[in-house]
Amino acid sequence: MHTSKIALTASTLALLAAPVWANVQAQAVTDLNLRAGPGPQHEIVGVIAAEGAVDLEGCIEESNWCKVSYEGADGWAYGEYLTGAVTEQYVPVVAKDSPVQISTVTYENTGEHDEEVGAITGAITGGLIAGPAGVVAGAITGAVAGEAVVPDEQVVTYVRSHATEPVYVQGEVVTGVVIPEGVQLTPVPDTGYRYVYLNGLPVLVEADSRTVVHVVR
Repeated sequence: MHTSKIALTASTLALLAAPVWANVQAQAVTDLNLRAGPGPQHEIVGVIAAEGAVDLEGCIEESNWCKVSYEGADGWAYGEYLTGAVTEQYVPVVAKDSPVQISTVTYENTGEHDEEVGAITGAITGGLIAGPAGVVAGAITGAVAGEAVVPDEQVVTYVRSHATEPVYVQGEVVTGVVIPEGVQLTPVPDTGYRYVYLNGLPVLVEADSRTVVHVVR
């Protein structure tokens, strides 16, 4: 009788041993948009508070967008800003070389606003918002990722009353991320800030580093 032997690599063994996350709780590392669909072009239906717990159903395969429920509201959140507990340590839900496997979900258009969303989808640039790893790492270690500021009401009023052409890029906008070089920023008079309407929200940006310091909601 011939018995075949299969050699398992260390990575394969690790994958087999990795826990699968489905219908579990995860935590937002920062204030995070809850959207009607998986992508920056979809409507913002709520905001998950920093350290807020969400029920994680799963994520789209080869995508960073995950289906979640927060305080009774269903929606989609950017998985790179969600963490979950593994052996008493928090790890990103979606990350390269993640020690966990995520249950796969799919998304189907409801037919509502499909044409509008499709037009925006076509306008999304190839640029990525930089900084998820730093934002997540800072939150896990208790450090502050990016220097959040509370701007004067005059600054907020100016930004709201002087809307610029909206820009959509891959990723999600949160405090501490870096805006791609290809995105044009508009100065706020008599301040050191710039601003841009990014992924459906006006954001204040530190001029030199292009780092988001405040999301205007």
